[in-house]
Amino acid sequence: MKKEKNSNQDLPYERFQRFGAENLTEGELLAIILRTGTKDSSALELAKQVLAMASYPREGLLGLYDLTLEQLMEIKGIGKVKAIKLKCLTELSMRISSSVAKQGLCFTSPGGVAGYFMEKLRHKQTECVILVCLDAKGQLIIEKRLSEGSVRMSLISPREIFLEALHCKAVNILLVHNHPSGDPAPSAADMELTLNVKELGEKMDIPLLDHIIIGDNRYTSFREAAFI
Repeated sequence: MKKEKNSNQDLPYERFQRFGAENLTEGELLAIILRTGTKDSSALELAKQVLAMASYPREGLLGLYDLTLEQLMEIKGIGKVKAIKLKCLTELSMRISSSVAKQGLCFTSPGGVAGYFMEKLRHKQTECVILVCLDAKGQLIIEKRLSEGSVRMSLISPREIFLEALHCKAVNILLVHNHPSGDPAPSAADMELTLNVKELGEKMDIPLLDHIIIGDNRYTSFREAAFI
């Protein structure tokens, strides 16, 4: 007599054990994180609803960066605990990407610096400005968030930048910020601030090595573009 098929073999957790994480769909991976569903919807069905909620321009898993706790909790079966788990998942993924990018990174390489900050900044909906302080070997001393929110670059104070650089005994500095639009082309305010900081850095013997603008999987390096 032919044995009845065990439906448990098709559940995400069991599929993970049989085939490994790399062979699971995004929905199946999320279902394992969610763990349980409701009486009307399985964990996999909840996961598919979460992925469907993400909208252009970042769809699927990337869209989780943009969803708030409140939006996630609009899905029946996603309470505060599950919503927090999903947001922690996105934060962990960003930190893993940054840690991988940082390994062996020389902060004098524009591409390397952009890769390091890409996952930290490309998903942000507001502009974030970061000062990077380096030692004599081009290694990171500290990264200092100067501002975040609806900020005008022209209002960033070069004095604040160099007070921080002097405090941590930086030999060189970098500026990094994101454009939430995804387009890393520098604005007039970006150019003005960069030139002011470059001029002051030369006088204080703490050179500005570069200013890097992060877009969506793109970046602009002032040094590479010969703006400074």
